[in-house]
Amino acid sequence: MRRFPSFVYGRGSEPDARFSLANERTFLAWIRTSLALLAAGVALEALQLPIRAEFRFTAALVFIVLALLAAALSWTGWARTEIALRSGRALPGTPLSLLLTVGVVIATLLIAIGLFLPRS
Repeated sequence: MRRFPSFVYGRGSEPDARFSLANERTFLAWIRTSLALLAAGVALEALQLPIRAEFRFTAALVFIVLALLAAALSWTGWARTEIALRSGRALPGTPLSLLLTVGVVIATLLIAIGLFLPRS
């Protein structure tokens, strides 16, 4: 039986199922994070919040871009980790944590600035 994606499952030997399942849970956690970021971006634009429009829009855009990046990088991270497990190599690191931290800080600062500046 062939499994998808073949570029992952066609390598190395079958690892202990617990490790593959843990990798899958991590992938799903990043997907949940992506959905939360998307919800934050949509909520900023959908709700009538007392934030200057340009700062609100920019923060919403940052959240939505972060959501897309988190979803894409979670897939590549899952694949890279699964390949490493199958090949008996060290697990790869992820740039996702730093990227999300910086992005959320930027969006939060935009919201804070937009709250305290007088609305035009």
